[in-house]
Amino acid sequence: MHAFAGAVEGLGYHYLEIDVRLTSDHVPVVFHDAKLNRTTSGTGKVVERTLTELQSVDAAYYFDPENDYPLRGTGVGVSTLEELYATWPDVRLNIDLKGPGEEWAVAEVIRAFDAEHRTLIGSFNDRRIARFRRITRGRVAVSAGPTASAAMYVASRTGRTIHRQVQAYQLPFDYRGTRIDGKLIDAVHRAGAHIHLWTVNEPDDMRRFIDMGVDGIVTDRPDLLNEVMDV
Repeated sequence: MHAFAGAVEGLGYHYLEIDVRLTSDHVPVVFHDAKLNRTTSGTGKVVERTLTELQSVDAAYYFDPENDYPLRGTGVGVSTLEELYATWPDVRLNIDLKGPGEEWAVAEVIRAFDAEHRTLIGSFNDRRIARFRRITRGRVAVSAGPTASAAMYVASRTGRTIHRQVQAYQLPFDYRGTRIDGKLIDAVHRAGAHIHLWTVNEPDDMRRFIDMGVDGIVTDRPDLLNEVMDV
């Protein structure tokens, strides 16, 4: 929540890209890694911990600016998906479903906050996206999974497009020679979808892709993106 507050309240952003995992008692929490070890004071898998156990973890334990660990012991914990929806009712969430079985629990939180209109769901698992669409009956926007993304890229090389039941294509901008160019952007737009690129942290790259007409940029440096956008 400390980082999200910095983006929303400090820098004026209204879109957050987050990763979600389930606790052992089936609560969706905002966490990227499968394990706690790299970024928190805890150890073990997120899915093997209850929410109560996770609430005792220092989620900023290894946040390091220059080795001073300024946020240790300041109460930064593991956030729940519910907290984000409740804290900022106007913020739109781009949610990556990281693990199996998350579809129902995430859909229930979205429905509880009447947040279908401000949510986009993505995943690296095609079946997970398809299952989420069935659960929500298409009321929540989804992005393309790996198979549809690859098909769109191949089609764009020859000036074609493909039509899928997705609202966005979210792609890495520098993955194994994949070329983000006008052909790809045009193909996505002709399909009636948005194209979002991740993770773009250099101002020159941000400018280049914005000028090319991408619809969204996922970045670790929203402060630099503000400068690029002259905000």
